[in-house]
Amino acid sequence: QEMPKGRLGIGHTRWATHGKPTITNAHPHSDCYARIMVVHNGIIENFQELKDELQAKGHEFTSDTDSEVIPHLVEDLYQGDLLTAVRQALQKIRGAYAVALYSHDDPELLIGARLNAPLVVGMGEGEWFLASDITAIIPYTRRVLVLGEGEIVAISPVGPVVSTLDGVAVDPKIIAVDWDVSQAQKGGFDHFMLKEIHETPEAAANVLRGRIQDDGTVTFNEFTATEEQLARIRNVKLLGMGTSLHAAMLGEYVIEDWAGIPSKAEDASEFRYRRPMVSEDTLAVIVTQSGETADTIMGMRQALERGALTVAITNVVGSTAARDAHGVVYLQAGPEIGVASTKTFISHVISHYLLAIRLAASRQRLSPERLEDLVASLRSVPEGIRSVLAMEERIKQLAIKYSGYRNFMFTGRAINYPVAREGALKLKEISYLHAEGISGGELKHGAIALLDENFPVVAICTSSPTREKMISNVHEMAARDAPVLALVTEGDDSVDDVAADLLVMPAADEAAGVLLNTVALQLFAYHVAVALGTDVDQPRNLAKSVTVE
Repeated sequence: QEMPKGRLGIGHTRWATHGKPTITNAHPHSDCYARIMVVHNGIIENFQELKDELQAKGHEFTSDTDSEVIPHLVEDLYQGDLLTAVRQALQKIRGAYAVALYSHDDPELLIGARLNAPLVVGMGEGEWFLASDITAIIPYTRRVLVLGEGEIVAISPVGPVVSTLDGVAVDPKIIAVDWDVSQAQKGGFDHFMLKEIHETPEAAANVLRGRIQDDGTVTFNEFTATEEQLARIRNVKLLGMGTSLHAAMLGEYVIEDWAGIPSKAEDASEFRYRRPMVSEDTLAVIVTQSGETADTIMGMRQALERGALTVAITNVVGSTAARDAHGVVYLQAGPEIGVASTKTFISHVISHYLLAIRLAASRQRLSPERLEDLVASLRSVPEGIRSVLAMEERIKQLAIKYSGYRNFMFTGRAINYPVAREGALKLKEISYLHAEGISGGELKHGAIALLDENFPVVAICTSSPTREKMISNVHEMAARDAPVLALVTEGDDSVDDVAADLLVMPAADEAAGVLLNTVALQLFAYHVAVALGTDVDQPRNLAKSVTVE
């Protein structure tokens, strides 16, 4: 097909967050007269509020996306100066955006802007490029202008001019890129898995964005169960497989603890072959990154047949789980290429936290003080994860040291037990080493017989109500000569004299702490696998989405 002729064009390969992946929802989006065209990457938190205001003024929307409010806002504010109208429109938007915009009335001007989402300008010879990723630009130029937070660029035939949304001129920062194309696709990282672990702070922020209101209440745009429906729930079933099952186990813990509703995380492949106690009083939470996991989908259908209220927690808009469940909570984590789930696990767990708060509110189970503490904890997670990522060199050295062992045990208690299981799963998935996750209390009921100097244990001993019992476990394991790598909270020296190695974690409350522990174990598994030379992104015998039973 012949390429169209022209001097200016915009496009967007969309990862759906609002609205299904359909032609109608595809970018670009336009104003009422198809004069102003916009592509947008990100999430607009207050899009419904803005959309309602614009519709009240007579604006007609054609898609289900949040992005479409941008051209309509610009149209509403336009008084002859496109750049001014764009500035004013973006100042009304809360959330994250990387946008490219042009108007048929000003065909020599391309405008780009960013907030909480990346946007770069490629500096070619007599040509300029806007992209959210350097990958797209490298085939054409290696000179890149990196926009800062809240900056806007106006590109005309004479080149780009950068300013703030308030109109203050900015001296642009231009860098020379020396990556090859393969490296650029991975953002300069050696593997997609490592890139995605480093994207976790942004993923955590995205799943929270727009869902916690100023008063601490939680709302979901796509899960609109009534207060009456939520109040009727007497038990919760959480269905998942693999990493999603471990996220479901954490969901079980917090829903029971915060909302006071009996809950059970279930292996979906076993759930569907039982006669589970599911009724109209049951909430079935369908946990699947892809939204297509065969066993989980079949479990969901059984729950639907028995009259349960269902909500899918998934990363893929328009997936089977998202279509068939009564409601859906989207992870909004962006694409995850590595087979071993990393950032989507964190997004899944945070989604469970939000769901637990929503269910607790329907029962008035949380005091204002407790709710305030939980919200503060959730909002601290992105920065806490960045602190763990800053520890990567220490984790790498530990991974290299332990990569010579063939067997591992991971152990934790209470809310850290699913984290231990997930740590073991990550290690076995990508390093092909034997690893199992076991609760600290179960240790002496059989597994302790395995321990000797050739069977290391990764013990999660960070701050929690069960910390003292975990310390006792560490002493028991060390007494069997097992090398113990202990995760401890900074300032805690309780196991200094018995653990072979310590990984000192940032201080955090229990809810946030499990997420920080998880990221540390993901990095540990990754660097063990790299030391062993395995195919980290495409481990043998595994698939990203298991669509057969």
